[in-house]
Amino acid sequence: MPHASMNLLSRCWHPFGNSIDQSSSSSSSSSASSGSAILSKDGLLWFRDIGKHASGDFSMAVVQANQVLEDQSQIESGPFGTFVGVYDGHGGPDAARYVCDHLFRNFQAIAAESRGVVTAETIQTAFLRTEEGFTALVSELWSTRPQVATTGTCCLVGVIFQQTLFVASLGDSRLVLGTKVGNTGGVAAIQLSTEHNANLEAIRQELKELHPNDRQVVVLKHGVWRVKGIIQVSRSIGDVYMKHTQFNQEPINAKFRLPEPMDMPYLSANPTIISHHLQPNDSFLIFASDGLWEHLSNETAVDIVHSNPRAGSANRLVKAALHEAARKREMRYSDLHKIDKKVRRHFHDDITVIVLFLNHNLISRGSVLDTPLSIRSALDH
Repeated sequence: MPHASMNLLSRCWHPFGNSIDQSSSSSSSSSASSGSAILSKDGLLWFRDIGKHASGDFSMAVVQANQVLEDQSQIESGPFGTFVGVYDGHGGPDAARYVCDHLFRNFQAIAAESRGVVTAETIQTAFLRTEEGFTALVSELWSTRPQVATTGTCCLVGVIFQQTLFVASLGDSRLVLGTKVGNTGGVAAIQLSTEHNANLEAIRQELKELHPNDRQVVVLKHGVWRVKGIIQVSRSIGDVYMKHTQFNQEPINAKFRLPEPMDMPYLSANPTIISHHLQPNDSFLIFASDGLWEHLSNETAVDIVHSNPRAGSANRLVKAALHEAARKREMRYSDLHKIDKKVRRHFHDDITVIVLFLNHNLISRGSVLDTPLSIRSALDH
């Protein structure tokens, strides 16, 4: 691999770094950053119980199931507000690692061009620029690492700018808002993100309308709907073999090669973006890869966060999902905990959770952290 390409795919491989200069952070999985958030490890689970971002507190956790961790995530806080990204990779870690290293940088550069103003167009352009960069990298590596063409990542991004939350999504990670219900003491769960998974009727219909002459655009295989019988998600960064004809050929694995010519891309990197004006009753946000939602409902997750101390919220959610995964297989959590990566994937997926607590006094004042925050959960294992 060319040296420059290796750098592109390795810059994000730091465990929970807390530094703008990621090259100076430790690469040891037992390292701890400065500030109030300390990295802890429990088997294949890494977590930060509590820390501070520009708009409140946060809690963060990731558990590994695959041989190589395919989830990546980040929290960035600075003059613009707070940026959260959860990247659920598939087919390998390359696309998620690339996005972890480039999406926020592209967002920063594009926002700077408009004097720091954040809009839906800012975020959309950052996504598309990141897609273009990854596609160029695949082209560069085609002769030496063609399998990178079959890696991709779901992306879930939240940006708090002034008093507006922008939510951008590709794939099937999910953002759920916990909002207080009047003076009842209760909290309601409101899903803010849009999911792009062929198991949803609306997504199948969307694909059929985009490809009216292709009766096999979605195929049911073993009880699961897949685009061209291959992949469940209909939007992602990467997966260029489903977007560009020149990458859907040898030497990629035969299972990814389509039997007919590709007239137009089957997958899109254009995110669904919504904006939500933050209200005083909005209490917290749960960003998570689909590995969490496979086992917990929106309401259950919100109740767990609401009913317990803030510290350890993300860790608590991950463990609740693992307990449920163990229960479904009629085994004890303690036994699941002993199963090593790769084999663990038969019981649950990689899971990433970030809980963002909202301090409306800080949000209304437009407060900025004294030191910009940059945290990446990019674990190289």
